[in-house]
Amino acid sequence: MLKPQVYQQSNPTRALLRFTKQFIPGNDHSSFHLKPRPKAQKHFKTGFKPRSSKAIASLSQDTKIKVKAIVKVKRNVGGLLTSLGIDQGLNDIQDLLGKTILLELISVELHPKSELEKPTIKGYARRRLSQANEYVKYEAGFEVPLDFGEVGAISVENGYHTEVFLQEIVLNGLPQGNINVTCGSWIHSKYKNNRKRVFFTNKSYIPSQTPSGLRRLRKEEIIILRGNGLGKQQAGDRIYDYDVYNDIGDPDKSSELARPVLGGKKLPYPRRCRTGRPRSEIDPTSEIRKGDFYIPRDEASSEVKQITFYAKTFASLIQTFYANAITCADHGFEYFTSIESLYDEELELPPLPNEGLWKTMLPQLFKAINIPNGEDMLRFEMPKTMKRDKFCWLRDGEFGRQILAGPNPFSIKLVMEWPINSKLDPQIYGPPESMLTTELIEAQIGGLIKVHEAIKQRKLFILDYHDLLLPFVSKVREIEGTTLYGSRTLFFLTPEGTLRPLAIELTRPPIDGKPQWKQVFTPCDHSTGLWLWILAKAHVLAHDSGYHQLVSHWLRTHCVTETYIIATHRQLSVMHPIFRLLHPHFRNTMAVNALARESLINAGSIIESSFSPGKYSMEICSFAYDQLWRFDNEALPNDLISRGMAIEDPTAPHGLKLTIEDYPFANDGLILWDAIKQWVSDYVHHYYPDPSFVSSDEELQAWWTEIRTVGHADKKDEPWWPELRNPHNLIDILTTIIWVASGHHAAVNFGQYTYAGYILNRPTIARIKMPTEDPTDEDWNRFLEKPESVLLETCPSKLQATTVIASLYVLSYHSPYEEYIGEHIEASWADDPIIKTAFEKFNGKLKELEQIINQRNANPELKNRNGAGIVPYELMIPFSKPGVTGKGVPYSISN
Repeated sequence: MLKPQVYQQSNPTRALLRFTKQFIPGNDHSSFHLKPRPKAQKHFKTGFKPRSSKAIASLSQDTKIKVKAIVKVKRNVGGLLTSLGIDQGLNDIQDLLGKTILLELISVELHPKSELEKPTIKGYARRRLSQANEYVKYEAGFEVPLDFGEVGAISVENGYHTEVFLQEIVLNGLPQGNINVTCGSWIHSKYKNNRKRVFFTNKSYIPSQTPSGLRRLRKEEIIILRGNGLGKQQAGDRIYDYDVYNDIGDPDKSSELARPVLGGKKLPYPRRCRTGRPRSEIDPTSEIRKGDFYIPRDEASSEVKQITFYAKTFASLIQTFYANAITCADHGFEYFTSIESLYDEELELPPLPNEGLWKTMLPQLFKAINIPNGEDMLRFEMPKTMKRDKFCWLRDGEFGRQILAGPNPFSIKLVMEWPINSKLDPQIYGPPESMLTTELIEAQIGGLIKVHEAIKQRKLFILDYHDLLLPFVSKVREIEGTTLYGSRTLFFLTPEGTLRPLAIELTRPPIDGKPQWKQVFTPCDHSTGLWLWILAKAHVLAHDSGYHQLVSHWLRTHCVTETYIIATHRQLSVMHPIFRLLHPHFRNTMAVNALARESLINAGSIIESSFSPGKYSMEICSFAYDQLWRFDNEALPNDLISRGMAIEDPTAPHGLKLTIEDYPFANDGLILWDAIKQWVSDYVHHYYPDPSFVSSDEELQAWWTEIRTVGHADKKDEPWWPELRNPHNLIDILTTIIWVASGHHAAVNFGQYTYAGYILNRPTIARIKMPTEDPTDEDWNRFLEKPESVLLETCPSKLQATTVIASLYVLSYHSPYEEYIGEHIEASWADDPIIKTAFEKFNGKLKELEQIINQRNANPELKNRNGAGIVPYELMIPFSKPGVTGKGVPYSISN
């Protein structure tokens, strides 16, 4: 029998080291002798009131209260609790014995005399015979002494031979009322790991207010989640640690698949979750890619299992389809109608595994057609843009509108310097001066205004991918079947509030002994000039598509959020109020990111094969992180100000005056931003009524330090990192993180299929150069004779287009399991009346936002969201139904 050590409150680290055998199967905790804590050192959460002992004092100390626990265990996909086999038989025996799930109640108080942790109260939970919905319910009974104190945590031991998913535990019959314990976690079998799991009640505490009986457990749980940084992580581990992106390439498979490590001085990058896999024999700096990509066990919910299943099956399905239906990877579309046929004709599919799951998850993309042999057929759902106006891709007005209201509204900037010059080394990249001259632009404006006056009145805007892409042009052009330019596109703000494209400049650096080449293309009525303008737009859209997917989407939402998740689990206890505020915004993100590393952003993947940067996609992403990313500008107001799209104005709504009044993303996004910030403010002020609580919160300070210095180690010395000294700082930081995971991600993700599902509207790659760049007589004559064919050769091939369309459908799809921001209250929030009221106010603001957006979309004066054939801007509408709806803001980055 284990003799407990004395808990030294004055030195919690020593006490933690002494309790090395707590909650190990076989230990008899009922023998603990706990030393009382001195009265003057009691710490309680604000509003925490110890239970009155007046009534209890008159009762016998032997009096006990009967308490019942209701335990909800989630059914596994494959059966009641486990798969069939020998383990099922062993589990059935355990059920008959009634010793499957062992619970131990843990008091918030130390023993009044010994100041040691009180003995736990044990009870086995037995499974109910009747089951309901997706959960299996268990019941356990306890006899709790009156002097036990409030239950602060429950220790759980899984006596099955397989893991189970524990959803929640509810204790009934206690004097203070029902106690809820939200678990949401996989519990390993005691036969595989003899460490018991500890779950805290839904009451939140900052570290200094943690009840004395829970302090050791709070610290111990965080240490477990950090791991020791050694060895390979196993499938059932719950360890959160950091590593560089050294698993994008696969040099052991082929030298063509070797990729540099992202993260470090040479290629700065945020950190990912450490997996600890063995290193490559060919390149010791890289990890091998064999086996599943590790994520901490609780990051893999049952929904994620289904996501993983259909994502992997989808990849193999598309490969099979290509092999059967497309013989040449470079074969393009012969006519525009060939592209339209993708949405009109059914294509035969190979046999589908788990057909029912496919039809449930993706009912519109994969449609069962009743044909004689009963085989399934593939038909792509027609995107909304094509449904409303199949010629929208030709209109310059729509080109400008989609820059403000399309899938990438984060790149447009105000022109703040003139003339425009490159900052790249002219010795390498050629003359820095742009060909977008004053005379050319004033001619395009038509004499309405001088350039200097247009800049002064904030009417000239630019989409600038010149300096970002030009260093990669020579390397990308070595890849067969693709090309690249540095590009600049100028827009003029019309009196109607719309953007009119004025000119496109495409630049090629010196290459193969040839000098720098650059040319400006403008809208034109003559056929030759018109077709060159259409081709130039296709190149710019390919640049914008690559930047959108790699930077606006992957880097600025998925990638950076992983660093926040890791730090949150490593430094904040699950009972910390900030952990509980952030956790809903992190669900499923690491699982989706692991899938991306496995099959989306890796060497030879969809991004590399179908988007313009090709094999240099992730290097460009690193370059953008190094040059452009900064945490403070991830806040929506700061982002708008930094791009010149807004100026500070205390008299204006949201404290900002937009440069373009009808900027759908900004208009709707700022309302969502304000609602999030108000909710976060109410939450933070409740738990931090004294500003000093923030600076003295050791978990919170360690969390923010680790995000800056480890998660973003390559930018740890940047001066723009916000300080964390008071509630105001904390509110700004939390609002930014929540916005990135919800509103920002929704803006760049869920409109992808709507706009890029039709490749002529938004091509993802340009395969051939402009006809005017060093043309041969043959090339030029072919362009003059059939410019339509040149455009189709420039756009993605059939293989690339099919890959992109199908992939974007999956990325844009809202699953039936989606949880939308502000829709459902978390259990820990609902248990606190003040937080519950604040959340209800937040929910009300989001419902108001939906009404506002619908009214705006119906307003004919707002020409960037209303008009003939125009798709309304709905990406900031908070709630949605399953499917490709083009609206809805989920809590987390679930796609």
